[in-house]
Amino acid sequence: MKTILIVGAIVAAILIAPFLIPIPELKDTVDPELLADGDSKFVKLENVNLHYKLAGEGLPPVILLHGFGASLFSWREVFEPLAEDFRVVAFDRPAFGLTSRPLGKEIRDFNPYSMKGQVDLTIALMDYLGIDKAVLIGNSAGGLTALEVAIAHPERVVGLVMVDAAIYMNDSENLLFKILTKTPQGRHLGPLVSRSFLGNSGNLLELAWYDPSKLTPDVIEGYEKPLKAKDWDRALWELTLARERFDIATVKQVEIPTLVLSGDSDRIVPVENAVRLAADLPNATLHIFAETGHVPHEERPQEFLEVVVPFIRELEY
Repeated sequence: MKTILIVGAIVAAILIAPFLIPIPELKDTVDPELLADGDSKFVKLENVNLHYKLAGEGLPPVILLHGFGASLFSWREVFEPLAEDFRVVAFDRPAFGLTSRPLGKEIRDFNPYSMKGQVDLTIALMDYLGIDKAVLIGNSAGGLTALEVAIAHPERVVGLVMVDAAIYMNDSENLLFKILTKTPQGRHLGPLVSRSFLGNSGNLLELAWYDPSKLTPDVIEGYEKPLKAKDWDRALWELTLARERFDIATVKQVEIPTLVLSGDSDRIVPVENAVRLAADLPNATLHIFAETGHVPHEERPQEFLEVVVPFIRELEY
C-alpha cells in the first residue's frame, strides 16, 4: 500500500507540476510593424500581416524563403545583387521576422504556421504582387517550404534553388517531441521551450557558420531584432505544434529544374542530405561550397551569386 501511494504521488507530481510553472509575458516586446526598416512593406493576407521587401524588375521573379530562426535579414548580402538582374521578393515566414503572429481563435480557420498555410501564403503573396511564376530560393526549413510549393503548385514555379535545405530532417517521431506537443503539460511549457531555444540566437548562429569569428555585432543584432516582436515565443511554439511529417517519396516527382547547394561543413543539415536530394530530384544540379556552413548566401555571397545567377538566367520563363 505504501509503495502504491508513493508511486501515485510521483505520477501526480509529474502530471501537475508542469502546470505550476508560470509562463510570464515577455517584457519590452512591441507590434512588429514598429520594428520595420525604411524599405519594409506589409500586406494583410488571410489572418497575417506579412512583412516583405521588394526590389528589381528583371525576369524571372525570384522569391527568397529564409530558414528556421532567421528572417529576410539573412538574405541581406545577396538581395540587392540579385535585384540587379531579377525582380526579387523576400518575406518573413510566419512565426519569424516582422510578420504578425496570430494566436488562439485567430488560427482556427487558417493556420499560417502549418505547411499548407505557409504554401498558401507564398502563393497569395505572388498573386498580390502579380507574379504568375517565380524561382524559389529556400534556405534550410525555407527550402522545405519552397519544395512544398513546387509540389502543390508546379505551374507557379520556374526553378528551385535549395540552399542547405532541411528535407530529410524529421524529429516528429522523437519521444521528447511527442511529449512536448501531444500532452497538456508539454503544451503549457511550450513558450518556455521556444524562449530557451531562440533566447540566445548567438549560439544557433555559431552552429550555422563555418567560422563564427566572422559573426559581427551587426549580424547578431539583425538576427535578434525579431525577438522584440510581440508573441514571438508563442508563435514559434504554434509553428512547432503544426509540424507535420513530410512525404519524402514526393521528392522524386518534382521535375522542376533545381540547383542544390550546401556548405561542406554544415553542422545543422549535413552535406550528405544535399547529395541525397540532388540524387532524388529528377532534374537537379549539385554545388558544394568549401569551408562553408549552413548559410552560404551569408558566408560566401559572391560565390553564391556566381553559381545561382547563371542557373536562373538559363531557365525557361
